[in-house]
Amino acid sequence: MTTNTITPTTINPYLDGNFAPIKNEITTDILEVIGELPPDLAGMFVRNGPNPQWPPIGRYHWFDGDGMLHGVRIKDGKATYSDRYIKTKGWQIEHEAQKAVWSGIFEPPQMDNPYGVNKNTANTALVWHAGKFLALWEGGAPHSIQLPELETIGEYTYNNQLTCPFTAHPKVDPVTGEMMFFGYSFAPPYLHYGVVSADGELKGIVPIELPTAVMMHDFAITENYSIFMDLPLTMSVERMQRGEPTVMFESDRPSRFGIIPRHGDNSNIRWFESPSCYVFHTLNAYEEGEEVVLIACRMSSTSVLAGSDVPDADIPRLHRWRFNLSTGAIQEEMLDQTPGEFPRVNENLLGRKTQYGYVGKMANSPLPLFEGVIKYDLSNGKSQTHQFGQGRYSGESVFAPRPGATTEDEGWLVTFVYNENTQTSELVVINAQDMTSEPVARVIIPQRVPYGFHGAWVSEAQLTASV
Repeated sequence: MTTNTITPTTINPYLDGNFAPIKNEITTDILEVIGELPPDLAGMFVRNGPNPQWPPIGRYHWFDGDGMLHGVRIKDGKATYSDRYIKTKGWQIEHEAQKAVWSGIFEPPQMDNPYGVNKNTANTALVWHAGKFLALWEGGAPHSIQLPELETIGEYTYNNQLTCPFTAHPKVDPVTGEMMFFGYSFAPPYLHYGVVSADGELKGIVPIELPTAVMMHDFAITENYSIFMDLPLTMSVERMQRGEPTVMFESDRPSRFGIIPRHGDNSNIRWFESPSCYVFHTLNAYEEGEEVVLIACRMSSTSVLAGSDVPDADIPRLHRWRFNLSTGAIQEEMLDQTPGEFPRVNENLLGRKTQYGYVGKMANSPLPLFEGVIKYDLSNGKSQTHQFGQGRYSGESVFAPRPGATTEDEGWLVTFVYNENTQTSELVVINAQDMTSEPVARVIIPQRVPYGFHGAWVSEAQLTASV
């Protein structure tokens, strides 16, 4: 199946090179492998990202594109590849119209659009929980995906109990099996928080009061708490009506971190205030004595959706915050000067103290390109970097644990890498315990895989349990 090729008259960097969309949905036979896929690496790596089906209306932002999944199934040392659009209602409407119907976030909202103001693109991230694989977009409901085929089943609303947007970054507790999520919006109280049980039942959604609407992309969990980030990337209908930016970073506002018991509500959330900053993605959080510790990639500010006059805007670096629940004190420290983003951990330890974290090493480019992946030893501040090589760039690297592993870093990092020199893509598999060596395997992909957002490793056991 094919769709229209986009050939913009004015080159937008997010419609050019390896950011440009592809038109084919394919499924392959066994792929060429350079090196050797570990025999106990069995499952599927799936990555989400924007892939606009039609030429955009007006200015295009990378966040606007229709979701497309790229998946590599690995079993018995062999690999296959497939890619599929996430066929949302919006995708279906535009597919039938044979053109774009919605404009993007750089354009004024289409209040008279008969199909609604916003299109749920489902293009951002992925989560496997309670036997279901969900594609996520923080402005609306998740979409259920059939594995390993990557076919779209449809919106998933927990038997119509989902009454708020659903974050692109829910957190699954590896011990209890619960999944925590949130949704932010323009209307008071501006934030809602929910918990889904291990068997997939939505246990409830509670309102969390914020002073104003903010863009809250991620959050974190510990064994007993959830941590929300009320950061000064504000959203304002009033600004929009005045012709000013709807989203703006207000550097004169402080950052606030809210810590709430996992099954708590607005009455027992505790707020900590710190200097203005922005965080797109958290690495992990955990409890240590009387402190809750958060590790995340911090920017002094961001101009991602609006201008910023703050030095070092849009340069993320790994930071650690300590929130003392007894004294109310907060400590913030930078862990590394090296710019990095898309942090991940071994998710079998999410919400607990980990020794290691993995962060994409940003290239010296105005575009979000990653020239390597950094493995941090958080116990001693040391790090090792796997470099992809000249002209080779990746997105997020995901940790795939070895079945039966006895140590935290026993497993592999998997990611798509694009070679700008040959204009080809491959799946790279790195031994997480031997970061500076060559990849143990490189799976050659028969078509270009555009740069995208977040991925997930679905184990063979999870694939078998998918419903």
